[in-house]
Amino acid sequence: MIRPAQGEALWTWVMWAVMAFVVLVTYSWVAQAETYHVSRDGIAGGLSRAVTLLNFPIGLVAIALVLVAAAVLPRRAWLAGAPAIALCATIPWFVDQDDLDARWTNAIPVAGAVIALGLTIAATRRAGSALAPRRPFDGWRLAVAAIVGLVSLPWIAAELGFHFPGDFFMGEEIGLEADGTPIAAVHLGHHHGTDGALLVLTALLLSRVRVESRGLRLTLAGYLGLMLSYGGVNFVQDAWNEQIVKRGWTDAGIPSALLPGVTPVWGVLVVIAVAATLVGLGEERCTSYSAP
Repeated sequence: MIRPAQGEALWTWVMWAVMAFVVLVTYSWVAQAETYHVSRDGIAGGLSRAVTLLNFPIGLVAIALVLVAAAVLPRRAWLAGAPAIALCATIPWFVDQDDLDARWTNAIPVAGAVIALGLTIAATRRAGSALAPRRPFDGWRLAVAAIVGLVSLPWIAAELGFHFPGDFFMGEEIGLEADGTPIAAVHLGHHHGTDGALLVLTALLLSRVRVESRGLRLTLAGYLGLMLSYGGVNFVQDAWNEQIVKRGWTDAGIPSALLPGVTPVWGVLVVIAVAATLVGLGEERCTSYSAP
């Protein structure tokens, strides 16, 4: 019987907890005028932006973590897991990308994420905190992670409250938004490109987990395939627009894919998601065939 340890889940929580802490600190000392779509300064601004981050995209990640924990816990754990997923799924009603100040309603998805964390802790007590053994596609995972990390350097600097030094990346150069508002090419604070990068890393990490239940395995593979595609498309979109379009090399930007829609970019996203899901299931078959 496969009872996956929760090492990947725990590292996922650590990665996003670090991001939330960085957002809290940076938005507490950087003036809101230098960030994006927030209106509060000081510690109130930091806490506010950290809460909306706990909604999106951490709430999306929490859904995957419920599925990973469910692979270990008894069926009655769904009495907590199902409400957690439902609470996290309310994100579209409570997060407005044009106004990222927290409201009391943002506590609803946060509650779902807290329950998901509790389930991970319970699953860790039951199955341990080790990482999964080496998987067939781990080399590809490391290669993709390295590329994502390199391209994310200007965002990492912005998350910490400064522009990446030197001229290799666009940063402090001033441009104009669609409404004519001047803003740095890479504004300080949090970026949806960072979210995209971390969603890709999350999908790569959690896809290492082996799940015995066929139904749960298919659900998790499909969800992680969608997460990888959604994160990857938003990662590329933000990097392209900030580092290529704003540099003046082309006027052809990539449309936003933050919100679902019947659009060409979402058509591409769905195709990539299906391909990523099939690759993940293929790795599982390779692992099963090579098992002693």
